[in-house]
Amino acid sequence: MADRESRAGARYADQAILEYTEKVHASHDEALDRAFRSTESGDIPAIQLGQGEGRLLEILLRMIGARRAVEVGTLAGYSAIRCARALGEGGRLWTLELLPAHAEVARANIAAAGFADRVDVLVGEARAILPTLERHAPFDAVFIDADKEGYADYGAWAARHLRRGGLMIGDNAFLFGNLLDDTPAARAMRRFHEEAAAAFDSVCVPTPDGMLVGIKR
Repeated sequence: MADRESRAGARYADQAILEYTEKVHASHDEALDRAFRSTESGDIPAIQLGQGEGRLLEILLRMIGARRAVEVGTLAGYSAIRCARALGEGGRLWTLELLPAHAEVARANIAAAGFADRVDVLVGEARAILPTLERHAPFDAVFIDADKEGYADYGAWAARHLRRGGLMIGDNAFLFGNLLDDTPAARAMRRFHEEAAAAFDSVCVPTPDGMLVGIKR
């Protein structure tokens, strides 16, 4: 009872706390800031990972010693830069982006960060591109942050082509608060969760919109 009462009276993180912890643990250098701020022009939606989430992605890839990774959803290249830093020299990231205009911005940001030699930005529908990457499998990590109705398919692909002990990460796993709705996107996202639980040792980290993290069995 005492524990419940103390938890009920607890004060959880507000914006000021989040800004402080991001500054301490996930601050940006010039390359990261350039990519992160690419959305400020209005030409690219501001839907990239937050600073803390980007840092978490980088650390998780480092923790498993990832060298070969796939990203579904490039946007302006912010998360691709985080991944590339984790992979290190000799690593390779294949990142998939639907829109050519976004891919062009991402390539420029990735090159400015010094990672053009280890990141391939591929343009088109992810379902069409992913089979062309299978010759490079098995992968160490797959990061998914793209069209939400495709998550179940992308997760199933990751389960087939990750090595044992490989890492799958899916952002927006709460589907903007709509995970339990009766819509095609919500049904696909719930299937993503359920199939991940069957193939991975997994958890959904309660970031602002949920981040599913799984290690392939």
